[in-house]
Amino acid sequence: MKRWIQTLRVAVRGLLSGERRICNQVLASASASASDPDIIENCFSEATKGLVLQLLNFGDAVAICPRTSEKLFRILGMYEALADVAPDLDTLFTGDSKTLISEEATEILQRLGEAVRGTIMVFANAIRGESSRKPMQAAETHHLTRYSMNYIGLLVEYAATLNSLLENFEWDKGESSEYDPNMTPVGRCVLKLITFLESKIEEKSKLYEDGGMQYIFLMNNTYYIVQKVRESELRTLLGDNWIRKHRGLIRQYETSYLRASWTRVLSYLRDDGLGGSGTGRAALKERFKNFNLAIEEIHRAQAAWKVADPQLREELQISVSEKVIPAYRAFVGG
Repeated sequence: MKRWIQTLRVAVRGLLSGERRICNQVLASASASASDPDIIENCFSEATKGLVLQLLNFGDAVAICPRTSEKLFRILGMYEALADVAPDLDTLFTGDSKTLISEEATEILQRLGEAVRGTIMVFANAIRGESSRKPMQAAETHHLTRYSMNYIGLLVEYAATLNSLLENFEWDKGESSEYDPNMTPVGRCVLKLITFLESKIEEKSKLYEDGGMQYIFLMNNTYYIVQKVRESELRTLLGDNWIRKHRGLIRQYETSYLRASWTRVLSYLRDDGLGGSGTGRAALKERFKNFNLAIEEIHRAQAAWKVADPQLREELQISVSEKVIPAYRAFVGG
């Protein structure tokens, strides 16, 4: 496909344009009969039409071949290349040849456009249909998240073309979607794909039996998505409000992690039921013992968990410290 893109441009703007000049120069300076415009056009058409149709036939074959996600960007490149040289083809040919080639190019552009839309749906369905049941061992960013966000990020490079091809694009019928009315077609597409990804990540988080690990997984993946958006042109498509909303979501996951992992630890630092009697001192000793055991249990369980991003890891450490240290000091001081 990449070679076809290069060949098409070279053929139309190099070979065909050169052939047109030669026909015009040689035949126009020949005898009166040879310089007849119809003869010139016929000679040019006979010499070049077969090459053009052969190139177009390959484009048509690609447009109707089975769709896979990996082919999307090659197909987009082919669409852009053909759309780019179509005006040149109209200029080079006249008469019946022009009509034939123009109609053929237009039809292939339409089919390539359909292939683009269909391939985007294949990618969307691949996200929704990802069925691996093995959770990431360290609750780190899922390979589906990495692959999908890198893929989605590449869509921005074809934004102008996709805005045209996706103008009236419909997702699943009956599936409601709320978009900013000012959002571009490619922006709506990106938002939809990321929404599918977030739903799948939410589903995969339930593979973890440990509630704390579930929220670490959600934090890691959501943070990765937000960073990919924030550091690329995706930010322009989705807007700062989207980023703020998802940062808030990360904070919610952080709060849920603290609740799931540290509530039991903090319960041993409450002073209810403690008195000054011997019974109270025994209870206090038992509280410290249980507190230490709970801390050891958390360390043992969570030592292998990964929060890959240094900033997110530091924020989480601070949140844990702000929860546990004041409670411990108050308990000891009390």
